Amino acid sequence: MERNQTPPPPTSPTPEPNDDDPCRLEVTDVAIDGVTLLICLCGLLGNGAVLWLLGCHIKRNPITTYILNLAVADFTFLLFTVISSILYMIENISCSTAVSLTYMRSLFLLSLFSYNMGLYLLTAISIERCVSILCPLWYRCRRPHCLSALMCVLLWALSITVIAVVTSLCLLHDHEVCQVALISMYALSFLIFAPPMVISNMILFIKVLCGSKRRQPKRLYIVIFLTVLFFLIFGVPLSIWSFLQQFSYSFLTNQVVFLLACINSSINPFIYFLVGSCHRHCSLVSLQVAFQRVFEEAALTMTFS
Repeated sequence: MERNQTPPPPTSPTPEPNDDDPCRLEVTDVAIDGVTLLICLCGLLGNGAVLWLLGCHIKRNPITTYILNLAVADFTFLLFTVISSILYMIENISCSTAVSLTYMRSLFLLSLFSYNMGLYLLTAISIERCVSILCPLWYRCRRPHCLSALMCVLLWALSITVIAVVTSLCLLHDHEVCQVALISMYALSFLIFAPPMVISNMILFIKVLCGSKRRQPKRLYIVIFLTVLFFLIFGVPLSIWSFLQQFSYSFLTNQVVFLLACINSSINPFIYFLVGSCHRHCSLVSLQVAFQRVFEEAALTMTFS
């Protein structure tokens, strides 16, 4: 099985071409692995807090349904990345192959499954908020009550189907078939989901900036805008890197790309908390109060959008 059948799993070291000792540890690689692992652990705690608060202590509304599923996707991505990071750190330290390449590729594809789900959910959130501003009467009176839950179920089904097809093709067929499957998956993300997400957020930004006289849940829009912005900065490089890997081209090491992706999956809970904490004098409040200020405010869109 060829090495470039799928991109290398997260945090795998990139040896120098003239390295005479394949077991030599690079300080930079170890440092990046350690930082990535630390960020992932912080992200797991943060997303775990989101799951606990939104699942048990904050009233459910259309937006919290999406945010809850986004936290599940981020938590899953970070969990798979932690497992991969630990396995590779063990291999680096012991200078031995701890697990098979097929197993590591499976972990990589599972990470992409969670990553894709995050992109799908951000697109759905952005479009729904955009519709709430452009078509407020329809959103308030005609929007199906269970639309958020239905969309999440459909997006999970889509993400599972895509990654199941790609995984089966990559693990059971030759390099060319796997390459076509991966390129098709990235095309789905780039061409179908990413453009509506960006366009919807630009419309949201312009409409809110222009200042409607109607009451608007500004904290919620700030949260959505920052979440998408950080995804574009920290999350998109993973898609671009993985896509270019299919053509044997890379602009960053896989360690740096996954470090950025872990930052993206870890930062959302801190965005929720910081935006929810800013109230008049920007005093820090409890985590639950901060989340309530952001997400219970979302229920106001059903009345004032």
